[in-house]
Amino acid sequence: MAKKEDLEELDEDQLPPAIREKRVGAYQAIIENIFAKFYKPGATEFQFDRSEIAAAAQRCGVKAPKNLGDVIYAYRYRRSLPKSILDTQPQGLYWLIIGAGDALYRFRLSRLCYIEPRPGLLVRKIPDATPEIIGKYALNDEQALLAKVRYNRLIDIFLGITAYSLQNHLRTRIPNYGQIEIDELYVGLDSRGAQYIVPVQAKGGSDKLGVIQTIQDTTFCKTLERYAHCVPRTVSAQFMGGEVIAMFELSFDGNDVSIVREQHYKLVAASEISKADLDTYKLGE
Repeated sequence: MAKKEDLEELDEDQLPPAIREKRVGAYQAIIENIFAKFYKPGATEFQFDRSEIAAAAQRCGVKAPKNLGDVIYAYRYRRSLPKSILDTQPQGLYWLIIGAGDALYRFRLSRLCYIEPRPGLLVRKIPDATPEIIGKYALNDEQALLAKVRYNRLIDIFLGITAYSLQNHLRTRIPNYGQIEIDELYVGLDSRGAQYIVPVQAKGGSDKLGVIQTIQDTTFCKTLERYAHCVPRTVSAQFMGGEVIAMFELSFDGNDVSIVREQHYKLVAASEISKADLDTYKLGE
């Protein structure tokens, strides 16, 4: 049997069902307690600090997690907010939890919460250039997805630029926002010589693509002086059923996130791409 301290380090989908249910219940009690403490009817945003997570756990009589920030991560990427919080959302708006500085968070209403693939979109077959050994040793879906995007040059194909992976799992701090992690950061250029900075977020398994990471990725690109002359293009990637990869280009205007474009790709053996497939792709978007 795993030690108690080891279980605290595991993601929810790796936990035994009984322990997972207990953690979910504790996280729900904590986030509901924080929301109830600070929310006022009609409010569009409000702020709280990390210490409130432990304080809320104590008020609710549940154990605070070893990693306090995992409560916030859970409601950003793994699951929806509790119904008691969702019921306060005005029509067409959604609560996000975004960074507000070091160890600071802000509930904020937004027009878009999660980014989900559209059904029925054309799936474009791409010759699979992923080394087989990558599939054998990839540790999780997210790592596998980032590798497939990288080795198959899907950023180049999707955005129409030449892109190079600069760094993955970049952790840094943004002034007046807090600590962030970018799954993979690309730099690129086009035929005119214009240069680009492309932060990429990738999600597999039960995790959801959230607009929060798009907000922080865009803020990162526009805050750092070294990228001041680069064009930011924010990309998200998601595994779909049947090994299809959904790619999104996103935009953040300072208030809301919008989906600029979306395409679906499937990596296959070159022999699986038919003449009919190629004729279809000639038709364009």
